[in-house]
Amino acid sequence: MNIDPNAVEEAARELYIRALKILPPDIKEGFDRLSERETSDTGKAVLGTMIQNIAVAEDTNNLLCQDTGVPIYNVIVGRNVQFDGAMLKEAIRKGCERATTEHPLRSSVVHPLTRKNNHTSTGVRVPVIHFDYDDTTDELRLEMIPKGSGSENNSWLRMAIPAEGVDAVKAFVVDRVLEAGGKTCPPTIVGVGVGGTSELCMHMAKMAATRPLGSHCQDPEGRKLEEELSAVVNELGVGAQGLGGDSTAFAVHVELAATHITMNPVAVNMQCHSARRASARFTPEGVTYGF
Repeated sequence: MNIDPNAVEEAARELYIRALKILPPDIKEGFDRLSERETSDTGKAVLGTMIQNIAVAEDTNNLLCQDTGVPIYNVIVGRNVQFDGAMLKEAIRKGCERATTEHPLRSSVVHPLTRKNNHTSTGVRVPVIHFDYDDTTDELRLEMIPKGSGSENNSWLRMAIPAEGVDAVKAFVVDRVLEAGGKTCPPTIVGVGVGGTSELCMHMAKMAATRPLGSHCQDPEGRKLEEELSAVVNELGVGAQGLGGDSTAFAVHVELAATHITMNPVAVNMQCHSARRASARFTPEGVTYGF
C-alpha cells in the first residue's frame, strides 16, 4: 500500500484540531470513576467543574484548554506500507502549520534562545515526529498528541543504582507526584519509564503518560508496579487541581526496557487531566479517525 502525502498532510491538520477539541472517551470514563469514589466535598466540586468544562468546550466547538502544547506525531507503519519518509515528515509539518494558521490556533512553539514565535506551531525539530513499526499488513497509523507545558514541565530522570532496588523506583515516583502537586492540573496520568538508557527511559515515560486509560504494561512486573503505584498515588491527598482529595491521578502507567548491569534509570513524565490525543488509520479502504 502506498501512502499519499497529501492525505497525510490533511490528516495531520485534522488530528491537531480534533485532539484539542474532543477528549477521548477513556478519559471521560476516568473522570466518572474518580467522581464516584471521591470522598472530599472539595474534590467532588472541583471534578464536577472540570467535567462541566469538558462538556461546554465540546458543545460549543471550543478548545478543551488554551494551551495548544508542543505537537507530537507518532507514525506506526505496517509491513506492506510504502512511503517516502522525508516527504511524509514534511506533509505532517505542513498539516500542523495549516491547523494553526487556518483554524486558527494559538502557537505555543518558540525558539529556545530568542523565544521568537513563528505562529505556526512549528520550529526546529518541531513538530516532534516518532516512527515505529508493527506487524499489521496494509495499515499506517498516525497519532497526534499536543503536550502542554503544565504537564511537560513536570518531567524528571534519575539514574538509580541497582542496589537500591524497586523501592527506589517507587519512592522516586511518589516524591515526584508530591513535588508536582497541583502544577500538572491533576487528576493526571503519571507516566513512568524504567530501564534502558537515559533518553530511552524519558521516552518510555512519555509513552506511558500518553497511553489510553485501561491499557497496561506488557511486562508482568511492570503491570504489578502500575497497580501498586496507582493505589499509593491516590492516597497522597494532592487531589484534583491540587486542592485535596482522592483524585490525584487517573492511573500510573509504566513502560520498561532492558538496561545495563550497573544502572537502573527511572523517569517520570505526567499528562494533565486534559489528556488529549487523536489518531487516523490509513488502509486501502481509506482514512478513518479515532483516538
